[in-house]
Amino acid sequence: MNKILKNILQFLLFLSIGAVILYLVYRSQNAAYLAECAQKGVPEADCNLLEKLINDFKSTNFGWMALVGVAFLVSNFSRTAKWQLLLEPLGYKPRFLNGFLSILVAYFANLGLPRMGEVVRAGVLSKYENLPPEKVMGTIVVDRIVDVLCLGLVFLMALFFEGDKLLNYRQFIGSDTKVEVVESPTFTKWWLLAAFVLVVAVLYFGRKKLAGTTVYKKIVGLLTGFWEGIKAVAKLRKPWLFILHSLNIWLMYFVMTWLGFQAFGPTAHLGLLAALTVFAFGTLGMVIPSPGGMGTFHFLVITALTTFYGIRGDDAFSVANIIFFSIQIGLTSLLGIIALLVLPAYNKHYRPQPPENQAFTA
Repeated sequence: MNKILKNILQFLLFLSIGAVILYLVYRSQNAAYLAECAQKGVPEADCNLLEKLINDFKSTNFGWMALVGVAFLVSNFSRTAKWQLLLEPLGYKPRFLNGFLSILVAYFANLGLPRMGEVVRAGVLSKYENLPPEKVMGTIVVDRIVDVLCLGLVFLMALFFEGDKLLNYRQFIGSDTKVEVVESPTFTKWWLLAAFVLVVAVLYFGRKKLAGTTVYKKIVGLLTGFWEGIKAVAKLRKPWLFILHSLNIWLMYFVMTWLGFQAFGPTAHLGLLAALTVFAFGTLGMVIPSPGGMGTFHFLVITALTTFYGIRGDDAFSVANIIFFSIQIGLTSLLGIIALLVLPAYNKHYRPQPPENQAFTA
């Protein structure tokens, strides 16, 4: 009972955090929307951001949104195949559909409790395939380590291709005044590089003095975990296939962002590079603990769209909500519920083989 109560309280806490952030984002965008209406001479009674949001949902091109859903499914096919490659060296060969459905249930669980999905994913597959949960969880840890590396690659690509916008953007105040934030992106890049080299030098030459500190131990532990994850991938029977599936997952995530832009008029003109930058910001919002990234995803997507690409705040708010509630909430919930219903029926007469009989042949 105490565990159930703890989970309920955790759910309410994370839901409250996400709801508060989303409300604050809405309030700030509503104030800006009202100010814009006043400037145009539109009566406040005819200027309702919530009503605009509903109308924007109605005007969405659902053909493009259907393609977003297809990209989501393709990414999870690759995630399932990648998971099977990680389970292979342990001598396990779970049925593909069980792995796929377990992942869909995990996404659904994350809407309730952030980061709970990994535990649920391991538990569901272990239950239906009769596998040791701790070993299955170990493969998920490696999977997540690779995801973090891919996220870092996404940010590096965004910085490489859109560095001028990220390091030398102009912030607009009112309609005429401009405030230049950074004068030279090249100069800033050299400063960033110099700061990175300095930090590495301090960590290396001062490692003996820093070795006893908690922060140093945590950093070393994190880097060691990453290295162990990379070594685990290198030992796979098909490491290049694993890497290919890993890249395809994140390619599909990126494509989902671009397709979402095409579904909404005010963002349909944005190109692939804009989608890359917004995707990087939005993914960071998903990482921050809140149900499905609620609130944090909205804030960072709106920030990227308005700051770097000149999209109006109310339109940025709309597209963030269209993508979030259509896919992250709607599609994830629908597929998660379907997966929960299909799993028992699919495995009704299934009796998994003992691990020694599941071993792959080289």
